[in-house]
Amino acid sequence: MIDAEKLLKTEIPEIRQSVSKRDAILYALSVGFGQDPLDERQLDFVDHHRDLTAVPSMAVVLGHPGFWLGRDDSGVDPKSVLHGEQQIELLRPLPVDGQVIGRTRITGLIDKGAGGAALLLTEKRIVDAATDDLLAVTRSTIFLRGGGGFGGSFGGAPGPLPPAHAVPERAPDMVVDLATRPEQALLYRLNGDDNSLHADPAVARHAGFPRPILHGLCSFGVACHALLRALADYRPDRLRRMSLRFSAPVFPGETIRTEIWRDGSFRARVVERDAVVLNNGFVEFP
Repeated sequence: MIDAEKLLKTEIPEIRQSVSKRDAILYALSVGFGQDPLDERQLDFVDHHRDLTAVPSMAVVLGHPGFWLGRDDSGVDPKSVLHGEQQIELLRPLPVDGQVIGRTRITGLIDKGAGGAALLLTEKRIVDAATDDLLAVTRSTIFLRGGGGFGGSFGGAPGPLPPAHAVPERAPDMVVDLATRPEQALLYRLNGDDNSLHADPAVARHAGFPRPILHGLCSFGVACHALLRALADYRPDRLRRMSLRFSAPVFPGETIRTEIWRDGSFRARVVERDAVVLNNGFVEFP
């Protein structure tokens, strides 16, 4: 059981970040852009000689406060933390040159009962440091395994979460296969998500995995890539919202197949194991 009062009082640092073309290119490469040398549309995200464009899912790493739940003052066992859901909302194009500020806060804490999980809801608002214009909002649901039993719910989430988006039961309208690389987790870590679970075989084995796993948010970025290709002709300005649930890990080197419906629904599975790894996805293109 977690100490809910202690967790809710945890100070999450405000992060000011200088963003450069190098940062935008690193992120794009780390989620698989540029793997097809004949697809010129991808070069707009990775070629610094072009009028560079940021991948919309880069919002998850901008102004990132780090693994603050792993600090002693949070009262949370770092091994209990599991990323359950992720959403991004884009209001303006993300910068490839400038400064941003990330302001993260807890928006809710839900008790799933003694012996069960606690659900932690967080929100990060990314603003332009020069103008204070709101660029993007990211929202996360974090499972704290074994954290339930403290009694009640707190913050902006007084009751159960709304049901997840249901994908259609019929066959998808489009399918996009994107391969991940064996070293992709090591590259993605350079965006600031430095959890050893994604690099150290011993840590991965201790967590119950046969080898290091890919970051869930890297899989999120791969799915964003697939959606941009299938629904927006690689025009990131068209993406407004994207949300999904994480359902299983991806191992670096596996192929992520994103199954897409024209109403914006999507899910993803790894081809090699036919395992659904991202589910209940929805993307909004105006």
